[in-house]
Amino acid sequence: MGATLPREHRAPVSSTRASSRTSRKAAGWEGGEPGGFLALMSPYQPRFSWLRPSVLWRSRNDVLIRRFGDQTDEERKRWVKQRLAEGAPADFRIDRTDLAEPKLIVLGDPGEGDASQFAVVPGLLREGGDTDLMVICSDVIYPCGDADEYEDKFYWPYKDYPAPIYALPGNHDWYDGLAGFMLNFCGSRAERRDHVKLLDVSRWRNRLRHLLWRRPGHNRLGSLALLRGQTLRSQPGQTPDHEHRQPGPYWAMETGPVVLVSIDTGIRGAVDDDQLRWLREISASSPKPKILLTGKPLIVNGKPAGEREYFEALDAIVRDPAHRYIAAIGGDTHNYQRYPVKLTDGRTIQYIVSGAGGAYTKATHLIPIAELEGCNEVDCRLYPRRGDSLSLYSGLYDRRLAFGSGLLRLDPDQAARLVSERLEGDSAPVRAAGIDRISLRERIAAKVVYPLPTRLGFQRYLSEFFDWDEPPFFKSFLRLDITHDVLRIRCFAATGWREQEEEPPLEDDLTVPLNGAGA
Repeated sequence: MGATLPREHRAPVSSTRASSRTSRKAAGWEGGEPGGFLALMSPYQPRFSWLRPSVLWRSRNDVLIRRFGDQTDEERKRWVKQRLAEGAPADFRIDRTDLAEPKLIVLGDPGEGDASQFAVVPGLLREGGDTDLMVICSDVIYPCGDADEYEDKFYWPYKDYPAPIYALPGNHDWYDGLAGFMLNFCGSRAERRDHVKLLDVSRWRNRLRHLLWRRPGHNRLGSLALLRGQTLRSQPGQTPDHEHRQPGPYWAMETGPVVLVSIDTGIRGAVDDDQLRWLREISASSPKPKILLTGKPLIVNGKPAGEREYFEALDAIVRDPAHRYIAAIGGDTHNYQRYPVKLTDGRTIQYIVSGAGGAYTKATHLIPIAELEGCNEVDCRLYPRRGDSLSLYSGLYDRRLAFGSGLLRLDPDQAARLVSERLEGDSAPVRAAGIDRISLRERIAAKVVYPLPTRLGFQRYLSEFFDWDEPPFFKSFLRLDITHDVLRIRCFAATGWREQEEEPPLEDDLTVPLNGAGA
């Protein structure tokens, strides 16, 4: 599965601040006092759970699309046509060249509205209170993007963030035809639409799809007006003015030093031909370095993601030296991953997954050793680390399957050692120097737990059910600081403990030179 990687060759995060790589406490395993994030929640906040049949039923459009055909591309074109008729700029460009040194927060998949989402907020405000804007990559609202749920899952959590928030939709935002997303970010109301057209399937399957298809929920227009005009996120600077409003489901923002290019990857990771044409044109229209923001990432779990033909088309645009892309950041997968891919011409593009803004943490211990072009395991970063991920899931499965007996539970240092053995040196157990022996019980537990979240048929769906609402959370967000010379990207952790709310652990810290980027 890859060459053995000696411990001394593993580069540390470039900061003196604690991280899960150097401290069990920073990882969240030795807590202390719970954080104040619970006090931020609305007293009327409904508890989100994937275990509720109603939640799964409301998300049924995902299954229908996969079985009976996906209309996302056509729906997106209709939204774009509507936005142009409403006066959006033809190139969907936002002019923020006034930002000479832009600072922004990037996070993905926050919208469960529960404790795990709010656990991210204190650290985000502390580390990002001076930023110029925030971008949410994918799944603003779970389970199906309803406009009625923006109050609890968007406006309330980020009511104290002082700058504008932009977004790009994820698959869950598309489950209501994008109506809630377009209303809240673009100010566009859904027109009466025929949600089912004649697809390339039999007539009875079309009728069945039409019968089962979930339509957009009703909009509480009075409530939304109240939220925008009088209470939540109505302070000066929180809402972009008309000139800087988000123009559509995909958009480009030109700042002083770089261009932020945001695309909508729909439900299955696909883009329509009009959007692909727009992406080529916008990428070629400016000589500035660029950062691509996507719903579904281009590289995830150590390999290319999405539908192959769409990935190849998108990645070809990103890798074209004339376009000067330096990074591609996507959400959808609920953890942090970074792969610095060095191209044959000497350029390096940072492929990043930032999807741990609030939704359940996805396992990283199943991610194979990276064997990408010009990128090996020494170069990539994962959060949570594989050992912490295995330990975390062992505790979850111990509670669900072993009734809390401890038979399946693995200590984080034990788990790190076991993962290191399995992946031939990966996840070098820096924190496990004193673990010299693994017991038979621990090895059996690892064999039982290791494949459970994703590798046994139906159980690959169970990671959604194994959500939790107490520390440690292993959530994260990014802060990007950009000058004309460098891009600095930092990944901050959110564990849920008070001490780490006040000083969030720094899980990754890199500086990318912009002079000559793409040359």
